[in-house]
Amino acid sequence: MSLRKLKTVAALASAALLLTGVSACSSERDTGNEATPGAEAMDPADVLVGIMMPTRSLERWNKDGANLEGLLKEAGYQTNLQYAGNEVDKQISQLQNVINGGANILVVAAIDGTALAPILAVAKTQDVTIIAYDRLINETPDVDYYATFDNYLVGQLQGQFIEDKLGLADGAGPFNLEPFAGSPDDNNAKFFFSGAWDVLLPYVEAGQLVVPSGKSPASNEDWASIGIQGWTSEAAQNEMTNRLNSFYAAGTKLDVVLSPNDSLALGIAQALAGAGYSPGADYPVLTGQDGDQANVVNIIAGKQSMTVWKDTRELAAQVAAMVDQIVNGEEVDVNDTETYDNGVKVVPTYLIDPVAVTADNIQDTLIESGFYTAADLGL
Repeated sequence: MSLRKLKTVAALASAALLLTGVSACSSERDTGNEATPGAEAMDPADVLVGIMMPTRSLERWNKDGANLEGLLKEAGYQTNLQYAGNEVDKQISQLQNVINGGANILVVAAIDGTALAPILAVAKTQDVTIIAYDRLINETPDVDYYATFDNYLVGQLQGQFIEDKLGLADGAGPFNLEPFAGSPDDNNAKFFFSGAWDVLLPYVEAGQLVVPSGKSPASNEDWASIGIQGWTSEAAQNEMTNRLNSFYAAGTKLDVVLSPNDSLALGIAQALAGAGYSPGADYPVLTGQDGDQANVVNIIAGKQSMTVWKDTRELAAQVAAMVDQIVNGEEVDVNDTETYDNGVKVVPTYLIDPVAVTADNIQDTLIESGFYTAADLGL
């Protein structure tokens, strides 16, 4: 999807939410929580939407929560926005409180995609509709919809960037690679890694990419073996430092690091600096995801090569439009009904395309769209 189209879709979704007028949850919603045409409307002020975000420690979740809550409040909904500090038990407790408080719809960005089935079953007994936000909720029949970015494409963009940057398709190599994966309890992490590894593994098998640490999954299914729990910068920094000290101390040069997101990339960049790497021709290729401000600044400074930008404003606008469709008894927009099997059901999903950002297109993507100002990035 082009940036122009991406911005247009977001604008249309936002406009649809704000201009159509909002009716509310059906008192006769069926047990599957499918949209019910002709359902009795309620005043928006009587509709409570619980917004459950995993943590404030990552910039993107703060933006997601604020964007979605702002759209829903402007449309007249009651909202209850909660952050769980990446603590699963706390998120479950928050969900219980919001359900007890009379929530009609829950929008949930799960910390652990397998831990919420019991509390969602409770929600379903009260006819609550559940939208999984950016992270699929697994092992439950009670999630109704899923809205996310195309997470496999995120990894593909990272892998293709490495392929192009190193000239792998032209036979270049060997290059020393260190791959990282995301938190093992995050369902998205396997899609990020699979997208990238489907591009890179053939080059590992051909000897064009060499992994001195040996931390090279034999297949996509082994991704969790190199996962960084909780997506923390500190854990990524420690892991990168250990690899550098153990496998590169004798002067072996690190050429490329596959980092699945910007939080890990921050820690990896710190470890690289500690090992004496500085921006320039010999600095390793380093990937990322989310377009966090600190990482974009690092891209400008030559400390990170790229990030995959997921415009959280567009995701929030899409979810807000889905909420509006649910409470109006309309058919809910989805564009993937095959891919996202949570172990119990295939969850109807709306996918949004991400965008690769490098130093060459920051102006055309992040700044022109208004996601950041030039001043935000020191330009």
